[in-house]
Amino acid sequence: MELNTIERDDIESAAESAVVPSAASRKVFVKTYGCQMNVYDSQRMTDALAADGYVATDAIGEADLVLLNTCHIREKAAEKVYSELGRIREMKAERAQAGREMLIGVAGCVAQAEGAEIIRRSPAVDLVIGPQTYHRLPDVLARVRGGEKIVETDYAIEDKFEHLPQPKRAEIIRRGVTAFLTVQEGCDKFCTFCVVPYTRGSEVSRPVAQIVAEAKRLAQAGVREVTLLGQNVNAWHGEGENGEEWGLGRLLFRLAEIPGLARLRYTTSHPRDMDDELIAAHRDLPTLMPYLHLPVQSGSDRILKAMNRRHTAKDYLTLLDRIRAARSDIALSGDFIVGFPGETDADFEATMDLVRQVNYASAFSFKYSPRPGTPGAEMADHVPEAVKDARLQRLQALLLKQQQDFGASLVGSTIDTLIEKPGRQAGQKVGRSPWLQPVIVDEKSGEIGEIIQVRITKTGYNSLFAELA
Repeated sequence: MELNTIERDDIESAAESAVVPSAASRKVFVKTYGCQMNVYDSQRMTDALAADGYVATDAIGEADLVLLNTCHIREKAAEKVYSELGRIREMKAERAQAGREMLIGVAGCVAQAEGAEIIRRSPAVDLVIGPQTYHRLPDVLARVRGGEKIVETDYAIEDKFEHLPQPKRAEIIRRGVTAFLTVQEGCDKFCTFCVVPYTRGSEVSRPVAQIVAEAKRLAQAGVREVTLLGQNVNAWHGEGENGEEWGLGRLLFRLAEIPGLARLRYTTSHPRDMDDELIAAHRDLPTLMPYLHLPVQSGSDRILKAMNRRHTAKDYLTLLDRIRAARSDIALSGDFIVGFPGETDADFEATMDLVRQVNYASAFSFKYSPRPGTPGAEMADHVPEAVKDARLQRLQALLLKQQQDFGASLVGSTIDTLIEKPGRQAGQKVGRSPWLQPVIVDEKSGEIGEIIQVRITKTGYNSLFAELA
């Protein structure tokens, strides 16, 4: 998922048509790799830089500062960063010849994991800043402009959210009627395939008052749907009123009271943290959308144990039965890894069987990618790439069929749709279904921010087409 990005082929043309910015208005271009939390972080970096006089731009050729907010989950994502840095380095050199400065920064999880190695491999980089310290960006940039190269990846003692400036109302409105809100960061689960505990640190939960205040600001600016984010969002346990500890279910009940906030979601969850109060929220809160992303990774108990997931396939399926009993219209999404070290044909078939039992509305699936420093990278019996490819192809074909069947099951039904933005085609608007599918409607069907009732007429590849009910 990318924010404020342009395609690779557009970078050179953007450089050629660059507009020279005035000294009074420095511009920042942010390219975001990876998860929704990185999208949120990029927005908050932009907020921090706005207080330092930077204006966001979608054209890299205009930028005085280029920030790559990076992902380290898979090797391919990390290598993309170095490839991009090579292209930006050339632009920086051209700018220098013209007497104009372009600073380059690397933020996010690659920054946290590789630190000074980034500057060693790409000397054109001016600053490296981790996901826990980006609130210090204005101070770091002042030091960079003084001639230093900065690597700022130590975990901050201070609460970064307390030190981040709030976005202006106009900026919230510009971002649209849906918004992300990070409530929890870090992970204590230590799955053997995952770098998150090393790049994001231990689990930290924001306090209730801070979250509610941010959600109110969003709602007052016209945001209708908020998605709560965390590496393990349902592990959130924040300080509530009178110093009590709240769980995510109680937080959702509180957020549902905010005027104007019509829809709530949360992601990403761990099966071990789905408690009774959270399941009750799915049962009792119409504001909480009937869609749950609950990764399982494998259907094989042997592989789940090797992954240190600390639950079995049966545990997962039993949990889903409880959730579906609480909310009959809930649709499920998941994550899967194929080709984890030691995965046999039988292990993979167990995953396929689990997928058939669950019948997902959507899911994400990947080949296992060894990450340096994780236990999985040191395990024996790595699966050949050709076998991984074949398994992934089979799994994705099954998941795609389930996704298409779910969409087809909605044809003829009437659903609520949040009108989100203009469509790609003239005369269209795009809404969002309760189950996260794009819904294409006539532009006269409703205004952006309205929730309207529509009748589904047909399906697209991953979207729905509808008319007013």
